[in-house]
Amino acid sequence: MQSYLSICLEAAIKAGHEIRSIYNSRHQRLEVEIKPNLSPLTNADKKSHRVITQTLAETGLPVLSEEGESIAYEIRKDWQKFWLIDPLDGTKEFLKRNGEFTVNIALIEDCQAKLGVIYVPVTGELYWGGENIGAWKTTCIDLPTDFDDLQKQAIRLPFQRKSKRLRVVGSRSFKTQETQQYVHQLRSANRKVEYSSMGSSLKICLIAEGKADVYPRLAPSMEWDTAAGHAIANAAGKNLTLMDQLTPLVYNKQELTNPFFIVS
Repeated sequence: MQSYLSICLEAAIKAGHEIRSIYNSRHQRLEVEIKPNLSPLTNADKKSHRVITQTLAETGLPVLSEEGESIAYEIRKDWQKFWLIDPLDGTKEFLKRNGEFTVNIALIEDCQAKLGVIYVPVTGELYWGGENIGAWKTTCIDLPTDFDDLQKQAIRLPFQRKSKRLRVVGSRSFKTQETQQYVHQLRSANRKVEYSSMGSSLKICLIAEGKADVYPRLAPSMEWDTAAGHAIANAAGKNLTLMDQLTPLVYNKQELTNPFFIVS
């Protein structure tokens, strides 16, 4: 797992560098396409996908990526272990230029998220977590020469939070009526609720950090949106489950769409 983690960190930071070079450049043209599902696809998504898959190739494991070729369930259903990636989670936020987008890389084994890395290209914030590793956070802008040193600089998650308010986070781009009703129910139960919106997998990171308490996802999402955050949240002692708060989310389903879920 430790060797997988080093490669995963390298892939995420390299991808973040490619994304940031386009995001900050006055010279590189931003190219945008619209995919069949009407979501945007940029050259930053494509470059990130390319560098991640090239870096992870060293492991010999198959890769399932949002921006890769579609792989039939009949092929991937026999994958015991594989990489599940979202090269640029939050493309809409990337286009809005609000900085709330991430690189997500997860190791899936037996349909469970075992290892996850999330990198925030604009800030350099780097999260990772997994079985027998714990959950960690540090900041890294440039690719380090020694990943052992990078891990020594990291802080263990979650942080301690003193606020008595229940902090709920929701999607910035998917503000559904179901989410509004969920928050209303919490407030009706005489809870002091503070609600805020954020893009990409950063919402799950806030739960893992202990900076937020609940993230209800009552809108569509895909497996690559959640897998890395799922592994990190679990390693931080948090839970990502279906709305019954008992059944864990699983991966490599025939249909890659997630059911509604909650992180707490």
